[in-house]
Amino acid sequence: MSDSLESQYVGRFWHKLDDGRVLCNLCPRQCKLHEGQRGFCFVRQNIGDKIVLTTYGRSSGFCVDPIEKKPLNHFYPGTGILSFGTAGCNLGCKFCQNWDISKSREWDRLTDEAGPEKIARAAKALGCSSVAFTYNDPVIFAEYAMDVADACHEQGVKAVAVTAGYITDEARPEFYKHMDGANVDLKGFTEEFYKNITFGALQPVLDTLVYLKKETNVWFEITNLVIPGENDSEKELHEMSEWIMKNLGTDVPLHFTAFHPDFKMMGYPPTPPATLTKARAIAMSKGLHYVYTGNVHDADGGSTYCYGCGKVLIRRDWHNILEYNLVNKNQCPQCKTVCAGHFNDAPGSWGARRLPIDISNF
Repeated sequence: MSDSLESQYVGRFWHKLDDGRVLCNLCPRQCKLHEGQRGFCFVRQNIGDKIVLTTYGRSSGFCVDPIEKKPLNHFYPGTGILSFGTAGCNLGCKFCQNWDISKSREWDRLTDEAGPEKIARAAKALGCSSVAFTYNDPVIFAEYAMDVADACHEQGVKAVAVTAGYITDEARPEFYKHMDGANVDLKGFTEEFYKNITFGALQPVLDTLVYLKKETNVWFEITNLVIPGENDSEKELHEMSEWIMKNLGTDVPLHFTAFHPDFKMMGYPPTPPATLTKARAIAMSKGLHYVYTGNVHDADGGSTYCYGCGKVLIRRDWHNILEYNLVNKNQCPQCKTVCAGHFNDAPGSWGARRLPIDISNF
C-alpha cells in the first residue's frame, strides 16, 4: 500500500464550518480543526479542508487470540479471532494497558500494512471465525474497520469491535451496521470518573449500549475494569447493575475484570479477587443471568451457568474450555433453558494460545 493512499484516505464523518475549520462528527469530542491540525485521537487530521484518517491500512500488529480474551464468552466459544489495532485513541484513560499503542505518536510503530481484503484472506486461511478491532479503539479508525468488516463478510468471517463505545449519534448507526459482535468497555458509572480518569463522558457510552440493544442485532457483552478506590464502591456497582438490568435486560453478559497498575496509575494496588467476587454477586442479585470475573484465576466466575437450573453449561479455566454441555447449540441439557448468545454445535479448539501473525504472508 502506498504512502499516498494511507495519508489521503478521506474520512466519512465531518463537515466544514463557516469559520474555515472542519468539524469531526465521529466522536463526542467534536474536534474543530484548522488546516494541518489533528484531533484528540491524533489519527484524524484536517488536510485540504477534509478529515483524513492517517492510519488507514496500517496496523501495530496482528495476532490470533482466543475469543474469550476480548472478552466474549457467548460468541462462538473456543474459536480463534484475528486481532489487530492501529494507533491513537479518543479517550485518555489514566489506566490504559495498551498506552504504547493508544498514545503512540510514532508512525514507525505501525509496521504492518494490510488492506481489507488481505486481512479477510488471512482470517479465513488461519481458520478464524472472526476478526477483532482491538488494542486501541476502532471508533477512531472506523472507515478502515468497516471496510475490513465488509471484506470479512465476503469470506464468511465475522467482525467484532472491542470498544469504549464513545461515538456520536450520527456515526453510531453506520459503524455498528458493519459489526456482528462487540465488547463495550463501561469504564465506570459516574460522570466524575469519566471526566477525571478517562477525559471523556459517561452518557454517550450508555447511549451506545441502549442503541445496540434496542436498534441492532449485534451481539455485545460489557466489560467493567474494577479499580480500587475509583469505581469499586458498592453503591456504584449496585447502580450500574440496576441500570443494565433496567435498560438492557437480563441476558447481556457482564465481565468484571481486575485492574493491574499501569501507565499513569502505577501507584494503585491491583484489584483484590474478593472485590470481583462481590461485584459479581451484586450484579447477579439484580437478576443478570451471565456475570463473569476476569484477569484473575476464578473457575466459578469464568464459567457459564444455566440460570434456570444452575447447571454448568461451559466450564472455563482462564481461556481454556474444560466442559461444553450445551445441546441443540444453545440449550441446557438438563432443563432446556436457552442460553443467550451465538454458539456452534461444539466449541472451537483454539484454546488459550496467542499467535502473532506476519500479515505480509497473506
